[in-house]
Formats: sequence, C-alpha cells, structure tokens
Amino acid sequence: MSDAYHGDDGPVLVRGFEGQDILRLALLSFAAVIAVALAIGFFMDAGQQAATPPAPPPSTPAAAGPPPPEPLMLARQSIEREIATKAPDYAVFFARLRATLPSEYDSILDGFAKEALDGKDLTNVDALLSEAVRDLRVSNGILAAKADGPALAHIFDIQLRMMQALAASDPKLCVDFLYGGASQAFFAFSASHRPLVADMAIAGLEAIGSGRVNGVERDAPSDSDFNALSSAMKAQGVNDAEVAAILDGKTPNPPIPDARMCTVGQIYLKTLAGLPEQARLRIYALAVSLMARS
Repeated sequence: MSDAYHGDDGPVLVRGFEGQDILRLALLSFAAVIAVALAIGFFMDAGQQAATPPAPPPSTPAAAGPPPPEPLMLARQSIEREIATKAPDYAVFFARLRATLPSEYDSILDGFAKEALDGKDLTNVDALLSEAVRDLRVSNGILAAKADGPALAHIFDIQLRMMQALAASDPKLCVDFLYGGASQAFFAFSASHRPLVADMAIAGLEAIGSGRVNGVERDAPSDSDFNALSSAMKAQGVNDAEVAAILDGKTPNPPIPDARMCTVGQIYLKTLAGLPEQARLRIYALAVSLMARS
C-alpha cells in the first residue's frame, strides 16, 4: 500500500497536504468492505418493463376491479419479505431508513426491484444490506460528519466491536476489514454476526439523522491532533513501523503478521477514542467526510 490513496476504503493517513496530516481512516465499515467484494454497480436501469397489455376493443367491457400491482411493486414486496424473513436484524435498519429518509428508502428498494426484474438473484440479504448502506453513504454520508458527538463516536465504537469479533474469528479477516479489503469469507462471517452488522448500519444511519438536525461544523484536525494519536499509540507498545502501517498505509518489510496487525488496529481505535474530545471528534468527522466523498 502506498502513501497515496489508491481506491481502498481503509485507514490511510496521507501526510503533507497543505501542511497538515490528512486521515484516510474512512469508516472501516461493513458497507465498504462488502462493496469491494461484490464489485457491482448500483441500481442499474432495468431497461425492460413488462409490456402493457393492449386495451380491450370497444365492444369488450373492461374487467371490473382494481388493476393488478405493477411488476416493480411486486418485486419490491418480495424483497421486503425476503429481508424480514431471513434477517429480522436487517429489517430493523430498513424500517428506520424508511422512517428517517423515506425517499432514499424508495430509491434503494426500487433499485433492488429493477435488478430483480432483470433476473439478478437478490436472495443474499447480507449483500442487500451492504448495497443499501453503501448507497446511503454516498448520497447522505457527509451529513454524518455533522452529527453530535455521541452519534459520531458510536460509529467508531461499533467498528471496534466488529474488529474484536473478527479477531476472534480470523485475524486475516480482521486485517482485511481494517484496510478495506474483502473476501467471500467475510460473507460467512457477516451472516453469522447479523446483529453486529445491523448495529453498524444503524449507527451510520443515526449519525446521518443527527447531522441533518444538528449540522455541527468542525475544524479540520491539526498536526498536534495526529501527533497526539501517534504518541499515545507508541506509549502502548506500538512501534514506528506499526504506526506507519496503520496511519500512513506504508507496507513494512518484513510484513507485520496478521494477528499483530489486528491487535494494532484495535489499539488504534481504542487510542483514538481516548483522545481529548474535540481532537477526537475532529478526526472522526474528517474520517466520515472522506469516506462519503470516496
């Protein structure tokens, strides 16, 4: 991994931009990780609609009763049932999305329905949540940077819980998550940790809602903010190469073992959470805003 951002949604700190350190933390989010694994576009135009049946001739009376539901609506209803049946935890997120951002909910579900009508298999509910969260991040994620302190911090609290769960399952998956990589193994993990994955999605949505209401404007992090983070990590036994790996995205030689890198990632998030409030929130806000623009 080079010092310059190269497209992964992981924590890369790019130094020397207008005299300041710029954190490429992103969200470390489930959405970003799975989006890389899927490598798909979102909400492609269905391109084909069911042909409208010809009107009956004048001599033939029209059938009584309401018209049948449109294919798009039927597809939407099928997807909503799929989510509610297979993943009640995910259904909570979608219900909150519908209440908070109804037009966004409609856009996302209509997109799913169009893909279904095009013949795409949408039975993977973990992928559906991933797509929904990613689209929400792109369209509204910048608002999360303007959330109040508790809502903003909660995003990163959940990320730490995710890393801890991944560390117990597979250190390599933990490192993949840290750096925005992905693999099919992550789908299996997410399917067995749906309450946690749903909590991450809901945390992001709640921060967006808070940002819409509060609109908190924060200054960019200063050099001293980042120096404090680096120094605090070193005080906990993280060496220079490990700090550079997680803050600058540099690849050390020899590589850091996955188990150790996963530990360093957790130290990183815990240390960040322990910084003075305003410094911590400035870094959090920058991280979220960068992710929204990526």
